[in-house]
Amino acid sequence: MFLDVVFYLAGAVLDLLWWAVMLAVVVQLLVNFGVLDTRNRIVWMIADFLYRVTEPLFGRVRRVLPNFGPVDLSPLVVLLLITACQMLLGAIRRSLFLNGMYF
Repeated sequence: MFLDVVFYLAGAVLDLLWWAVMLAVVVQLLVNFGVLDTRNRIVWMIADFLYRVTEPLFGRVRRVLPNFGPVDLSPLVVLLLITACQMLLGAIRRSLFLNGMYF
């Protein structure tokens, strides 16, 4: 029962992080194309929040990736890593359950 809570919370955090990355990419695209104006206080607050949540992950990935010029592939890599973590979490849960260590 305790491990159910742990795996559920870990999965929920990964899901929220996945959606934060997706929203950050969409908001940044809309700002860059001039659809959203960052002089609007609400738009600025949302964009700043998403930047603060996702930039630590993006920055670490950008240090490892080669420079592709104006193309930023760090959100794609972060999404792939989040998905891999979700798959690993499911595999660990199944392994614990099948080995009888899941209580």
